[in-house]
This record gives sequence, structure tokens and C-alpha cells, in this order.
Amino acid sequence: MRVVLLAGGTGSAKLAAGLQSALEPGAVTVVTNTADDCVFWGLHVSPDTDSVLFRLAGMFNEESGFGVAGDTFAVRSMMERLGAPTWFALGDRDLAFHLLRTEMLARGARLTETALELGRRLGLATRVLPMSDDPVRTWLATDEGALAFQDYYVLHRARPRVTGVEYAGLDSARPSPEVVAALRSADLMVIGPSNPVVSVWPILHLVGAHLHRGRTVAVAPTVGGRSLKGPTVEMMTSLGRDPSPVGVAGEYRRLAGWFVLDAVDAAQADAIRDLGYRVVTADTIMDGPAAAERLARVVLRRR
Repeated sequence: MRVVLLAGGTGSAKLAAGLQSALEPGAVTVVTNTADDCVFWGLHVSPDTDSVLFRLAGMFNEESGFGVAGDTFAVRSMMERLGAPTWFALGDRDLAFHLLRTEMLARGARLTETALELGRRLGLATRVLPMSDDPVRTWLATDEGALAFQDYYVLHRARPRVTGVEYAGLDSARPSPEVVAALRSADLMVIGPSNPVVSVWPILHLVGAHLHRGRTVAVAPTVGGRSLKGPTVEMMTSLGRDPSPVGVAGEYRRLAGWFVLDAVDAAQADAIRDLGYRVVTADTIMDGPAAAERLARVVLRRR
């Protein structure tokens, strides 16, 4: 079975690792959101792509919730001493990925080629593909003014109230040939449990025409009225969009035919079926590798 996972950061990265464990090597392709990429210290940083790479390689820093396990911050300390901005906490090991990516881009490599090369050097059989080689950036209108996504999420710690969202460059961007080929050959396509607004919709805008509704399953990003990480509930609510599983199912109804929600929210299953879905209830909280693989197997069986 060939599976393509459309992934943002934390939740989808966990599911990517679960799918990798549940399937034979090379069966999974992960398409990552690049609309929250940024340039920091002159380096091209791809947070969602790197979160997936680090998870798949077993080196994600569970303690901090970002970056590489066991990282140190000597460079950051010296940059702070020299008066450089340090609000985006790049660790010393983390920096190696941004340095290599930026160097490859400067030599004319596509963003896709940088991700594939990093995955190769990590020894991954799972392919990680940025959604596009074209630059796309999420900008948020907030009660503190317009903010790039990383400024909002990291510098301002997701505190400002979001009143609007814009994906700069998205209308002219195109999915990479590798992404299109992966979707065309996929037996199953999965919309991961990530923030629909800032993580999923940029990908869907690019690849939605290549999804087959009967072979696409979406996983709810919220459980019991809350997101396990990040401002999904607060952001969707402030934008007037329903963050419940029913609301998220409504967002994806033209693209997915299956929907997985947590057993805590089982009472919403009938309303989701009324939207035209086949519904599966499961334990969707991935608090470790075993739980991630268990959810992955539910997604693969869809029962």
C-alpha cells in the first residue's frame, strides 16, 4: 500500500512516524506545509518539514516540543551576546539542517531536493516532500497588526487574536512534480491532524484537485474541544470557524470521504455522517510511538 500524508507540524509528524512503523519501508510519502517557512539569521528554516524529518529519524526533541533531541544552544548564546535576535530558538544541531538547506538553495537546488537530500542523509526510506518549490508565506491579521506566522506563533507566543489570514504567493504556486506523482500513485491519502487554517489549507489549495475523495481520510485535530498543541481552537474560533470535529469535517467534506475522530467526541459521529463521511472513532491521542502506530493502523484499516 502506498500512502501520502498531508502534514503540518506536531500531530501530523507523530502520525507520519506511526505510518512509517506500520508499513513497509518506502510505502509512505509525507507532503509538508511550507507556508510557515521563514528566514532567520539568513538561513532558510522549514519548521514543519524538519519536525517530520526529526520524528521519522527518531531525533525529535520531545522535552522542548521542537528541534533535535539533546541539542545545545552555544551559537544562540553567542548571537545574543552580539546583539542578534534570538527569539527563534535554533539549536546547534538544528542549525546544521538550516545551513545545509540554505547552501543547497544558493547553489540552485529546489526546496524539494533539499528535503530529499536531508532525508537521505538521515537514512530515511520515507520520502518527505515540501508542498511546493515556490515560496508561500502565511500572514495573519491580528489585534496587534499584521504578523508573519512565526512572529505570531513564536515571538508573540500565539497571544494576539487572529482576525484574518492570507497565504502570500499561494495563488501562483504549484505543487512539485514529485508531490503530484506521489498523489497519483497513492492507494490512500491522509489529511493529518494539524491546524486546518495555517497547516492544512495551504497544502489543500495546491493539491486538492489531485485528491480522490473515496481514498482520502481526514483525522480530527481536536479532542474534547481542545487541541493538544498549538492555537487551533482559539484561531478557528476567532476567525468564525468551528474547531469541533463536525466543523473540521465540514472544512474537508469535498476532499475526504472518511473521517477519524476521537472516541471522546463519538457523539458527533452522526452529524459527520450527515456530511457524507464514513466515520471511524478511535483513540487519537498519540502520547508515544506505540500510540502513533496504533492510530496509523486505524487510519489504514478505516475501522
